[in-house]
Amino acid sequence: MKTDHFKPAAIMAASILFLSAAVCGAGQYHYLTQIPISGDGGWDYLSIDPLAHRLYVSHATEVVVIDLKNNQIVGEITNTPGVHGVALAPELGLGVTSNGREDKAGIVDLKTLQTLSKVDTAHGPDGMIYNPARQEAYLFCGRAQAATIVDVKGQKVVATIPLDGSPEFAQADPIANRIYNNIEDQSEVAVIDGDAHTVITNWPIAPGESASGMAIDVAHHRIFIGCHNKLMLMMDNENGKVLASVPIGMGVDANAFDPVTQLAFASCGDGTTTIAHEDSPDKLTVVQTLQTQRGARTMALDLNTHNIYLATAQFETSTNQPGEGGRRHRPKIIPGTFKILVYGRDEP
Repeated sequence: MKTDHFKPAAIMAASILFLSAAVCGAGQYHYLTQIPISGDGGWDYLSIDPLAHRLYVSHATEVVVIDLKNNQIVGEITNTPGVHGVALAPELGLGVTSNGREDKAGIVDLKTLQTLSKVDTAHGPDGMIYNPARQEAYLFCGRAQAATIVDVKGQKVVATIPLDGSPEFAQADPIANRIYNNIEDQSEVAVIDGDAHTVITNWPIAPGESASGMAIDVAHHRIFIGCHNKLMLMMDNENGKVLASVPIGMGVDANAFDPVTQLAFASCGDGTTTIAHEDSPDKLTVVQTLQTQRGARTMALDLNTHNIYLATAQFETSTNQPGEGGRRHRPKIIPGTFKILVYGRDEP
């Protein structure tokens, strides 16, 4: 696939696209509300099913499900020890949970929220992503330095891929049938062939270091990478070239991209979310540093409303600052204070 997607016949259309996106992205994000969630324990990934208008929040040993039409909790996915999150396969009506404490992935009915079956993963499943091109879920296992691939419909493991280091979050490009995974301790992106289930190559992310979050712009072949040296990168996911970078806060753990507004987000544990605009295929510009709350490091974007949702809580100390090198410290959470913060845009 060629990277020259601005040939003469398409230059004007592309210019209009980015100009329209700039107008759409003009509104500033601000606090809207919060959704309290009872119970104790930590959290990790959030994910949204835009068709069902549901937010899935990993919390301790369960996944809390929230109806985004009214911000009400409508159920829980239980029997998920050490859950990190859920990869959603909405066309199948199924989800796949990453159960870190039992080295298993749970196949969940999204209507009943019941776990239908469990399959074994490599040691330490953490991040997860769904590849609709093959209806497969990838469970990225930090302790094993591997990825377990699950046939979601068949509810079975089809492969386990060794990786060069400790994996973090990933994204899938269903058109190219490629999966891109941050290898945090090697400061690389692993590129996985969705058909062959093999790593094609590993791309260095310099000037970025120790990447955690990732988002993707499928239309323009760009991935956005949140790095612990306080940078968000924009990389060409056809050749691995880092095209741009912008400064972000400390302790990044999630990224998101809105294809309508062309905005990329980086949520950080220091209580900031950096919002940058993809001005062109090789230019990224910070348009807002949103003040959130300390600990609000994981995030999900609703493509219907363009709202962002961040998880956090109150802590017993005020030292919820990422340590040297951006490594995250987890101070003790005050019981009963877990919540989801909701932010939205002003109208342009």
